Amino acid sequence: MILVTGGAGFIGGNFVLDWLANPSAEGVVNLDKLTYAGNLATLQSLEKDARHIFVHGDIADCNLVLSLLNKYQIRAIINFAAESHVDRSIHGPADFIQTNVLATFNLLEASRTYWSELAQKNQQNFRFLHVSTDEVYGSLSSTARPFSEKNPYEPNSPYSASKAASDHLVRAWYHTYGLPVLTTNCSNNYGPYHFPEKLIPLVIMNALAGKSLPIYGDGQQIRDWLYVKDHCAAIRRVLENGKTGEVYNVGGWNEKSNLDVVNTICSILDELRPKTDGAPYAAQITYVKDRPGHDRRYAIDARKIEQDLGWRPSESFETGIRKTVQWYLDNQDWTEGVLSGAYRDWLKKQYS
Repeated sequence: MILVTGGAGFIGGNFVLDWLANPSAEGVVNLDKLTYAGNLATLQSLEKDARHIFVHGDIADCNLVLSLLNKYQIRAIINFAAESHVDRSIHGPADFIQTNVLATFNLLEASRTYWSELAQKNQQNFRFLHVSTDEVYGSLSSTARPFSEKNPYEPNSPYSASKAASDHLVRAWYHTYGLPVLTTNCSNNYGPYHFPEKLIPLVIMNALAGKSLPIYGDGQQIRDWLYVKDHCAAIRRVLENGKTGEVYNVGGWNEKSNLDVVNTICSILDELRPKTDGAPYAAQITYVKDRPGHDRRYAIDARKIEQDLGWRPSESFETGIRKTVQWYLDNQDWTEGVLSGAYRDWLKKQYS
């Protein structure tokens, strides 16, 4: 079996669903702490699938992780578990250090203990795949070349600094102990089951609710957008064929400003769910104070994974964002299930 950590979150949940959509796929042990962004409703379709074993627990618990590795004879770990929202890291950085740094260290140590006791053939087949972010590279100017795997790390937020630290730990466990690791650094993901604190789901849900669509600063911050199912396919490819110790940047080749993203969503909603008064959704756009240390531009050079492993995204931003908006229109029960009072209080605090 494989062990997926953080498999009830956005990217992890999509990965588990895609993995088990293959009838011949190995089983998944899904370890998730179920913080605010973990949602078992994402995995509801797997309730009767014997190949999916959900465990409510923390990757910081070495004994728990080691017991799962031994019990299920895990041959690969895909580590999605992380605190991942920049805004939350600004308000409360301690959780990001605890999960992204200290808990990743504990996960690596449990993995090393397990791996060191495997038979030689099983040691050679074992993989630890660490899923990280392009934010570790810092911010790009408008004319700079996209981030390659050779870019120096220059994190600018507590979130990106904590992920950079975890990346360094993974690298060190490979070079020092020989643990067969792989690292992926992805650009901004979007798609189904995305917790609605992030830009795209927040805009979709606020638009439908008649609320303001908050945009930081001038809205010209540029991100490379990657459809989550493309990201899942890239991770499977890296797990299958990636060279141990290597880093692979995963991007969508879709640079868009935040304002362009919001206007695109509004145009699709005008078409698919027009307002009864005929007003455009873009009229709900409002500008709010920019967040501290807001990186101006991210962009991924994904040529290495294409040249070495033959992966390239199948969705353009135009096709992926349309699928995403349609999914939220068709699955409002899921979105209603995550709109707790705590979430509403956080939105008020962040965007007031």
